[in-house]
Amino acid sequence: MYSYKTKGTCSSEITFDLEDGKLKNVRFKNGCNGNLQGIGRLTENMDAETIMNQLSGIRCADKETSCPDQLSKAIKQALKK
Repeated sequence: MYSYKTKGTCSSEITFDLEDGKLKNVRFKNGCNGNLQGIGRLTENMDAETIMNQLSGIRCADKETSCPDQLSKAIKQALKK
C-alpha cells in the first residue's frame, strides 16, 4: 500500500495499491467524501500512468492543485519506487 500526504487540498492523505501497473483501493482521507469516493471507483483497475497523466494539473477553485492533481503526484511518486 502506498500512502501520500497531500498538500494544498481539503483531503490530507491518499492511499492506494499498485498491482501490475493498475490502481487499486484508492482512498482519500478527509475532503469531499462523495467526489473522492467517485474518483476512487472510477480509477479502480485502471492503468496508473494513464490516470496520472489525465489528472495532472487539475485545479480546484483558486488553489494551485486539487485532489485529482494530488493523486497524480502520488502515483508519480509510487511509480518511481
